[in-house]
Amino acid sequence: MGDRQPHQSPSWATPLTEFWQQLRDRAGQLQPTQQLSRWFNVDDDRVAEILAAVREQLPTTEALLIGKPQAGKSSIVRGLTGVSAEIVGQGFKPHTQHTQRYAYPSEDLPLLIFTDTVGLGDIVQATNAIVAELVEDLNSSSKARILILTIKINDFATDTLRQVAAQLRRQFPTVPCLLVVTSAHEVYPPTQTDHPSYPPDLEAVQRPFEAIQANFEALVDRTVLIDFTLDEDGFDPVFYGLEALRDALADLLPAAEAQALYQLLDEQAGAADQLGNLYRDVGRHYISAFAVMAATLAAVPLPFATMPVLTALQISMVGLLGKLYGQTLSPSQAGGLISAIAGGFFAQAVGRELVKFIPGFGSVIAASWAAAYTWALGEGACVYFGDLMGGKKPDPQKIQAAMQEAFTLAKDRFKGGAIDTGTSNHQAP
Repeated sequence: MGDRQPHQSPSWATPLTEFWQQLRDRAGQLQPTQQLSRWFNVDDDRVAEILAAVREQLPTTEALLIGKPQAGKSSIVRGLTGVSAEIVGQGFKPHTQHTQRYAYPSEDLPLLIFTDTVGLGDIVQATNAIVAELVEDLNSSSKARILILTIKINDFATDTLRQVAAQLRRQFPTVPCLLVVTSAHEVYPPTQTDHPSYPPDLEAVQRPFEAIQANFEALVDRTVLIDFTLDEDGFDPVFYGLEALRDALADLLPAAEAQALYQLLDEQAGAADQLGNLYRDVGRHYISAFAVMAATLAAVPLPFATMPVLTALQISMVGLLGKLYGQTLSPSQAGGLISAIAGGFFAQAVGRELVKFIPGFGSVIAASWAAAYTWALGEGACVYFGDLMGGKKPDPQKIQAAMQEAFTLAKDRFKGGAIDTGTSNHQAP
């Protein structure tokens, strides 16, 4: 789980090396302006091949959510991804007969994969089937994995969950297990109308929490208390205990996955503070995830972090943003859109700086620059799709201005260390 070596050149590098060589040879015969227009003209099959190689090397965490219905599993997904309850609900797809899966930010390039159990505890036969499916899932996965048990603080009928946890821990002793006790506000005394400071110093909360903790002590590695509500519930903060959950997960995950989780939540916090309409705000949560991936990829030596790889990642991001705004694009269409809205920006705003340390686009792109450019491209795509949704013709000047502003802000932020994978000597200028 924690023994992968991203700096070696395993078999995944072969298609990237070949593709990069082809692009470099072809680009060398073109004028600079032609290079920019052709750069994003990537064959759909090649994009799929690159994304598959990228997916294998991403610091992806697979979280198996095990708990009864209404035990707070979906709220954990909301807290860790920053997306709305409606989008989380739509994002879960059937995986097996008794499980469903949600990949964030996308199926193509997931940083987080949540597998949710359906019907746990309903009948013995269903529980046995769920366990069998989870065992098969754990046996087939090569990513970092973690079991997350969810229990409401006022639910003490947990024998089935204990049996499931005990069986999985026996078969997979190296897979960490986190117990998450949810819905703390349901046991608040009547005089407690909002969340107290964390952790809560309330006997009404501590007593049931400690009882549940003791009941599962021999089965789990950590226990954490949270209360993730909705805005309309009136509790502040909405994600009470999110930092404790994040820290507990990070402590149990390998270093690369833990760092990606911290970066993901940090960037989402920044995105939530920015102004914009509902779609653009939601889009920024996705953009932040892709910016983290761009920085992670750009910190790995050649040939993994070349422009074709980042282009494939950005094509996936633009396609996902298009879906958010009701537009369905193939990879080649997304690449064409990137060329249309970003070619001039890339040449004018980024090119002069990049060529200082990327002669001929042949070297590793600094993590901060890759993240900033990916963020700017996502902002430009949101403006483009937003104009279409509003029945307006997209304004190139408006798009360029949005990208320039986003790039400048993101470059300064990432340059200061907001994205630091810790796996490369390449530093932003």
